[in-house]
Amino acid sequence: MTKAPTATDLASALIQCPSVTPAEAGVLTLLDDLLSPFGFEVHRPTFSQDGYPDVENMFAKISGGEGPHLAFAGHVDVVPVGEESMWQQPPFCGAVKDGKLYGRGAADMKGGVAAFVAAALRYVETHGAPKGTVSFVLTGDEEGPAVNGTVKLMQWAAERGEKFTDSVLGEPTNPNSMGDMIKVGRRGSQSGTVTISGKQGHVAYPHLANNPVPVLAKIVEHVSAQTLDEGTDFFQPSNLEFISFDVGNPAWNVIPEQASARFNVRFNDLWTAETLGQFVTKHATDCLSGGAFKLSVSLEADGSEAFLTRSDSLIDRFSKAVETVTGKVPELSTGGGTSDARFIKNYCPVIEFGLVGQTMHMVDEHVAVADIEQLAEVYYEFMMQYFER
Repeated sequence: MTKAPTATDLASALIQCPSVTPAEAGVLTLLDDLLSPFGFEVHRPTFSQDGYPDVENMFAKISGGEGPHLAFAGHVDVVPVGEESMWQQPPFCGAVKDGKLYGRGAADMKGGVAAFVAAALRYVETHGAPKGTVSFVLTGDEEGPAVNGTVKLMQWAAERGEKFTDSVLGEPTNPNSMGDMIKVGRRGSQSGTVTISGKQGHVAYPHLANNPVPVLAKIVEHVSAQTLDEGTDFFQPSNLEFISFDVGNPAWNVIPEQASARFNVRFNDLWTAETLGQFVTKHATDCLSGGAFKLSVSLEADGSEAFLTRSDSLIDRFSKAVETVTGKVPELSTGGGTSDARFIKNYCPVIEFGLVGQTMHMVDEHVAVADIEQLAEVYYEFMMQYFER
């Protein structure tokens, strides 16, 4: 049997594959070649959808009989490097310098993938296949549109008869040091557009037109001033932000027919996409006075609902593993942006724990080597508790 690699060595090798979304760039082949000799059953389905790039994904598992199914999840794609000349270390070198591993994806999240793969291989190497199932759910589409990745991979696995008990997503969750934070849920994200239709006309004859621009400006100001909520025990307050104001009028002497503003809401479990749409519509309508204006509020189809993982068993076991290895009792949080946990939660309870994320998406992205190895130790300790050796 091939010897299990260290988490750092594996992370370095993964970084050297320039897998900018949606390119595979050899990263899944590397993992396939590593996992197969340990007895993992490896599948690499590619998913397609009109208007989006094809994406290759990976589902790999090993089973040792009846027992729970633990899925480690993550992504192997990375964001572009930007201006490469600004990097002190080549972005895909995977070099270790002064106790730090450098390269695009070191923090987000090839370091996390390397840590849970190394931990699982160490477990198999030491104890054999678990009493149950360990699987890896890996996508190359998390940093992109997230259309042909985890959302379809989980459905694909379920249609094959896979029943997941719990999942751990290896996103970078720790704000300052290892052991700080476990994510036990995420706020929802919903985008939408407010459109006001008036009547086009000549700017010299405004009485013959209905200008939608001032009305939309009033709506943006009024809706932005509203308080959605004060937060909950597990979630921070919801917030709605307008992010563009569009008219598309190149002429200086024409009152436009239409004006629109786009917004995004990050919301807690007090809201749904439907109630958010009603909220925006109500407060936008308050600003329609005088003139024959038509209001339209449309919501994008790719929004995600807020969720909270309520599995005390999963959270308590993982918190204990974190405390055992790091000496810290981690904070339970739902803060931050979205992640692929929003897809996984439809199949099983999911939590997130990974590296310190201070340099993700930055020039000279890096993580401490000690943190990668400690993260692998947390995952290994959790597996020891989870499968009750």
